Amino acid sequence: MLPYILRRLALIIPTLFGIMVINFALVQFVPGGPIEQIIAQMEGEGDVFERFSGAGADVGRSERSDDSYRGARGLPPEFIAQLEREFGFDKPPVERFFGMMWNYMRLDFGTSYFRSIGVMELVLEKMPVSITLGLWSTLIAYLVSIPLGIAKAVRDGSRFDTWTSGAIIVGYAIPGFLFAILLLVLFAGGSYWQIFPSRGLTSSQEVWDQLSPLGKVLDYLWHITLPVLASTISAFATLTLLTKNSFLDEIRKHYVMTARAKGLTEKRVLYGHVFRNAMLIVIAGFPAVFVGVFFGGSLIIETIFSLDGLGRLGFEAAVARDYPVMFGTLFVFGLIGLVVGLISDLMYVWIDPRIDFETRET
Repeated sequence: MLPYILRRLALIIPTLFGIMVINFALVQFVPGGPIEQIIAQMEGEGDVFERFSGAGADVGRSERSDDSYRGARGLPPEFIAQLEREFGFDKPPVERFFGMMWNYMRLDFGTSYFRSIGVMELVLEKMPVSITLGLWSTLIAYLVSIPLGIAKAVRDGSRFDTWTSGAIIVGYAIPGFLFAILLLVLFAGGSYWQIFPSRGLTSSQEVWDQLSPLGKVLDYLWHITLPVLASTISAFATLTLLTKNSFLDEIRKHYVMTARAKGLTEKRVLYGHVFRNAMLIVIAGFPAVFVGVFFGGSLIIETIFSLDGLGRLGFEAAVARDYPVMFGTLFVFGLIGLVVGLISDLMYVWIDPRIDFETRET
């Protein structure tokens, strides 16, 4: 197992490097960089995209067009040159890329262009929202989908299986943002009941400070109920059907018929023999599912419930061309994603020691 782990760890470096190269190269052709943003704001146009008609200057050519920025002819060249030096755009793209990667190797992710705060500090500031949505959504999905999938497999073809399949498909077909709006209308004072709050992760600071420890826990759970439900609804279908199909595959194998022939109870056969094999693919994929939900925070869900998480952070950084935030988070999340892939493989071995990655080609 150790040689396999070392090979996978060695592959992380070129894979991560390739991810950064591709994204950095693509960004060079996107119209409107940080300097264009500043120019647009100084000239009172609000956002750089309001001044682009389709043929904008690109960041790689580098943010410039014939030694001047679009719309910047009224600004002194010395001021533009100073902005270039501050943002590092006075250097060639290749030099900027390798300088950025060298800083990342030293865990220096820089400072946001427009927020005057370190990238990692900014990520840690937004992380409670993403942890809330990612952790609770994943746990609820697993706690509901696994028992439901087992029940559907045992009752395959029954009326229960048919009706639950219909309900699951309908839930999967409803977009998360539409379900979130429905929850707001029904339970957050939209048109019917005012049961849950419609915004925030907790109550206001004044109210929060006066609550007891138990009161703070209840207040937190009260606030996250609707956004967690909205972000979880679409996860039920895939996980439930995956569990059902895994159980059906195992139930039809010869070792199950042998166990039944020996007189074992159906419960003993199901949970003593089938469960471990059927749950291999479901449980081993837990780290990847959690990280996928965690780092892929729903921008729309966060916006609807006024939650300031990593989803909104990524969107705002892309719109503002805040490159340190964009590339710093991409590097960190890409690294974590690759490590989680390795952890998922190790979980397969932990759940089923019969799996041997030593003979697997990497």
